Amino acid sequence: MATTDTVTARAGSSRRAMLLGTLGFAAVAVAALAWAKWLPYAEKVPAVVGSHTVGTSIVNGDASTPPAPSWQAALDYALVYGRAIWPAMVAGLLLAASVEAFLPRRRLLSMFQRHRGPAVSTVAGGALSMPSMMCTCCAAPVAVSVRKRGVPLSSALAYWLGNPVLNPVVLVFMAVVLPWQFVTVRVITGAVLVFGVTMLIGRLVGARKAVTDPALAPEYDSSTPDAPASARDAARRFLRTLVRLSAVLLPEYLIVVLLLGGLRGWLFPAGAAEWGLLAVLLFAVVGTLFVIPTAGEIPIIQGLALAGVGLGPVGALILTLPALSLPSMLMIRRAFPARVIAATGVCVAVLGVVGAGLLVVLS
Repeated sequence: MATTDTVTARAGSSRRAMLLGTLGFAAVAVAALAWAKWLPYAEKVPAVVGSHTVGTSIVNGDASTPPAPSWQAALDYALVYGRAIWPAMVAGLLLAASVEAFLPRRRLLSMFQRHRGPAVSTVAGGALSMPSMMCTCCAAPVAVSVRKRGVPLSSALAYWLGNPVLNPVVLVFMAVVLPWQFVTVRVITGAVLVFGVTMLIGRLVGARKAVTDPALAPEYDSSTPDAPASARDAARRFLRTLVRLSAVLLPEYLIVVLLLGGLRGWLFPAGAAEWGLLAVLLFAVVGTLFVIPTAGEIPIIQGLALAGVGLGPVGALILTLPALSLPSMLMIRRAFPARVIAATGVCVAVLGVVGAGLLVVLS
């Protein structure tokens, strides 16, 4: 009888830990996303619908062309970019820390439908990305955390890429500000990337297993406790994870943002309007590497179009600018194999070229 009572007590304790951990994660997620995304979007949508503009291009601001490479250009860009994304970055770090500290692993894997196979799991990852609506850099810490907690590679990729690519509010902005062809290209190429390319990459690298990268720290493998033992344990894990993520990810992130911002005059050359197919290829690569805030691609595309850049080069940026960036690829490198990150970058650039051709055909 004592043994039965012990087992029953342990089961009850496990259920309570599961419930409390899930509620703790939900509280952090809702509070962070409401503050950083949902409420600001609720205010911004009517303004964009009324004005038919999302603002000025972060690449060149009010000027007709980007500034020449310099330290001042780097600092100016970092300041403008930082003011635009810091709430979402804070939300991303809080969400990532709560995944590791609060959310029971079994609950996390259930959310991503891991037990139902790669196709369903990948779709679940893409679907779960839509409410958070973060840029690729701000979603990167969360992608790292869910991957380290055992979410399959293709599903974690779908979540990471779906945040910027399938952001429903940005799609509304595009529909209001840009011609319908641009939204169509974004939806088609975005769906292929999030639900198709991610699953293909997962299959090619044999990512059916939960964690395959030997570089992952042992404290985040399958032996990690499923839920915190107590509220004090959860708080300690949360703070420790938050400090670690911030210390590891933010310094290198800032350095690369400064570098890209300082070189944007070379990355978006004024003479690109006359380069034809070469401009398409250039912008497909630049768009994959350059870093922008959420919805920043819309005024960049508008500015380039007004400067006389053709539909092909502009079309190459519809997907590539929001989907990836060099900083975000560096941020996830500790949880995703290098070959996966490289393959994802190549696929995004190729889809950018495809999107450019599709835009020309539709127009």
